[in-house]
Amino acid sequence: MPENGTFDELGLPPALQAAIADLGFTTPSAIQAQAVPALLSGRDIVGVAQTGTGKTAAFGLPLLASIDPDVHAVQAIVLTPTRELAMQVADAIQSFATHLPGLNVLAVYGGSPFLPQQRALSRGAQVVVGTPGRVLDHLDRRTLKMDDVRFLVLDEADEMLRMGFAEDVDRVLSAAPRERQVALFSATMPPPIRRVAEQHLNRPVEITVSRQASTVTSVRQTYAVVPHRHKTGALARVLAVSEADAAIVFVRTRGAAEEVGSALVERGISAAYISGDVAQTEREKIVDRLRSGALDVLVATDVAARGLDVDRIGLVVNFDVPREPETYVHRIGRTGRAGREGEALSFVTPAEQSRLRQIERTTRQSLIQVEIPTPVEVSAHKVTGLLARTAERKEIGRLDLYREAIAVHLAKNPDVDPVDLLAVLTALAVGDEGPVAASGDDLDDALSRAHLTGGNGRDRDSERGYDRPERDRRNTNTHIAGGSPRWRVAVGHRDGLQPGALVGALTGEGGLTGKDVGKIDIFGSFALVDIPAGLTPEVIDRLARTRVAGRPLRIRQDTGPRPGQGASRPSHGPARGRS
Repeated sequence: MPENGTFDELGLPPALQAAIADLGFTTPSAIQAQAVPALLSGRDIVGVAQTGTGKTAAFGLPLLASIDPDVHAVQAIVLTPTRELAMQVADAIQSFATHLPGLNVLAVYGGSPFLPQQRALSRGAQVVVGTPGRVLDHLDRRTLKMDDVRFLVLDEADEMLRMGFAEDVDRVLSAAPRERQVALFSATMPPPIRRVAEQHLNRPVEITVSRQASTVTSVRQTYAVVPHRHKTGALARVLAVSEADAAIVFVRTRGAAEEVGSALVERGISAAYISGDVAQTEREKIVDRLRSGALDVLVATDVAARGLDVDRIGLVVNFDVPREPETYVHRIGRTGRAGREGEALSFVTPAEQSRLRQIERTTRQSLIQVEIPTPVEVSAHKVTGLLARTAERKEIGRLDLYREAIAVHLAKNPDVDPVDLLAVLTALAVGDEGPVAASGDDLDDALSRAHLTGGNGRDRDSERGYDRPERDRRNTNTHIAGGSPRWRVAVGHRDGLQPGALVGALTGEGGLTGKDVGKIDIFGSFALVDIPAGLTPEVIDRLARTRVAGRPLRIRQDTGPRPGQGASRPSHGPARGRS
């Protein structure tokens, strides 16, 4: 018998056993084998477990077992540090609830419209998964009532505290009924997490599990050092020479999915994109096109690619290197299926070398560095493919028109060498317009610089826009004392702005990471936030239209106090926000 037994032995209700059987689960992981029985018995738990250990099912299944689907009120709340994780956890819990009719799971997070979430709550969602700032926002507006809450989960608690959500988490837990069950999961157990457990949990069972190393043996794993703004051009070249039937390109945000997918289509590549915003029916149509061969390249976020199983995928490109090694393993598992060989290529900016080492330790395999194909190599590949089709095309016939045209051209131009003419026609057929003047912003120049520095130099554009021209980056940052550019948003303390909601918008809509977001000062009618790396015009445009606390951010660079204003003090005090 497996070391952790079977799911049948965990004591789950029949409806949940049926759901996990549908999902193909047979043997519980270590955290599931220990956490599920403890939670089913009503105990609080503290689980020290990292991403990739199966903790979502470890708390998601007992959580669902505690829900009464006939009661249309919030009965369980899961707090997560980021928007993306909230969406993933909500999707997973909903997949476990397929045999529980009438049970609804709702994801709530900053950077998305408030009203649809409010309506879903009013319709009686029983499970809420969300970021602390947005959950607190709903509590403050009384759109979320906790009278019937009996189960709370803190997922990645150490990350939430690191991002500045400690006060928000404390307020949410304090607002819950005293008779409740709490599950706290954290990759580490620093003193602040211990204090949370001591204050809000009742004699918890402590469970510690280690992450199992993963191996992916059927996939050739490679990487290339590519400055961030040149990734789209590099991707187009890689796809041009790939022998794979189909490819999936993973990006970090939904905005990136749209930008990269659209850029590939503009380059004539048979591509489409899916993200968390794409409706399920549309997603299914796109996946069917990929499966049938009508589509060759799919650009996707991790959330949108959940459950994607297409045997044609022979290449996975990590356009953005995932933050978690386990996410990398999940991504590259999309290829090398059904006994086939697959290839995974990761684009790494010069500043991201350390992530490779983490991935190699997890997969127990070394990633091979490769070079992005040059224009000459791309053209040579296209010519080879073109010439390989000539015999078949000759057999089809109907070539007289072209023979006559060539004959007329040679008669009018007797000095033209037929071989030269054939070479020119071939170049035009593969889209080779000849050499162009090189510039300091050229893709090949950038790749050469990255290669010569061994990937150790700081990539100034590593967190900025895709293929952004040099001229668009000039004079975009206004620096304050200390050298950090400040940005102003038109939402403040009077609107009920919380640091977590602002961080959620910046990371969810703007594609920023926690390291990109610095100090946040919230004033009465506006807030200031430090973003040292700056923002691209595209990101500014998206964020300007994003609503937080019911109002558009209208983000712009801060130019200091206006004449006659003076420097006011923050009405909320400085808040440290990270994601």
